[in-house]
Amino acid sequence: MSFNILAIAQAGRLEHEAILLAASLRLSDPDFSGTLYIAEPQPGPKWAEDPRMSDRTRRVLTGLGAVILPFETRVFGSDYAHGNKIEALAALPDAPFLFLDTDTLVTGPVSAIPFDFARPSASMRRENTWPKVELYGPTPTRTWKSLYDRFGLEFETSLDRSWPEDYWQRFLYFNAGWFFHESPRAFGNRFLAWAREIRDAPPEELVCQELYPWLDQIALPLVIHSFGGGRPGPELAALDGTATCHYRTLPLLYAREADRAVEVLEAIAADSALRPVLRHWGAFKRMVIQGEGAKARALFDRADLPRREQMIRNRLKREGLWIR
Repeated sequence: MSFNILAIAQAGRLEHEAILLAASLRLSDPDFSGTLYIAEPQPGPKWAEDPRMSDRTRRVLTGLGAVILPFETRVFGSDYAHGNKIEALAALPDAPFLFLDTDTLVTGPVSAIPFDFARPSASMRRENTWPKVELYGPTPTRTWKSLYDRFGLEFETSLDRSWPEDYWQRFLYFNAGWFFHESPRAFGNRFLAWAREIRDAPPEELVCQELYPWLDQIALPLVIHSFGGGRPGPELAALDGTATCHYRTLPLLYAREADRAVEVLEAIAADSALRPVLRHWGAFKRMVIQGEGAKARALFDRADLPRREQMIRNRLKREGLWIR
């Protein structure tokens, strides 16, 4: 089945990440038959500064086969840029889609993954980031159930009962680095409405909880569950595996990701048409061109990484190798 890919870009780091994403798709999946849409927020009252990409980046992305997709920001904006992935769905043609965070490399044929677009899912490459357990506050079970109750969803069928009660992995919780569905219009409308309601009128069980930056990841499992989706099965293992790498930052890519991700990154860096443009990104210049990525990679054993991402970040910072 043909499908489209959606990513978000705007001025600064994201526009350079979008070039890496588009170039890696062309390199690693030349038979991809859909369209890569790079959604771009337009200036308006929700943005303190013009969020649009440079003309230089636009030319490069178009040359790589991407389509620039302008969209209006009506709910979120500069106060919560994660909301771009929610609002951009309304601008996408209503056909099956895969959303990828812009800080993702395509490392294999995503077109070969047997998606069931009628059963949405999302990335399980996440940590225990939300909710935070308060000493005298509601339990995680009560917190999550209040959200399912708010939107008329069955809570019990969302649980993974192989985990103990109140343990975080018992609950349907995703990283929003990738997700998919058959209709961006239906999915996006519900995602936007529910995220907005959680922000503006949360259940009382959320009174002590931080909603930013987790709002998209709070609403996402509710939306996926409402469309009959759930945790990804083994058929989707290539996402966050052999087909995609959600690296988050270039120092983290070098520190912990598979050799294939580094190979793809450095193959793109060797492209004489792309290298001069990517040099404008400080992290790329230092990590790739000046070779500091190799230093970051030498600090860690990929077969025995620290348990938490923050521990990797802290060591990179101590070594002066942390840059976004």
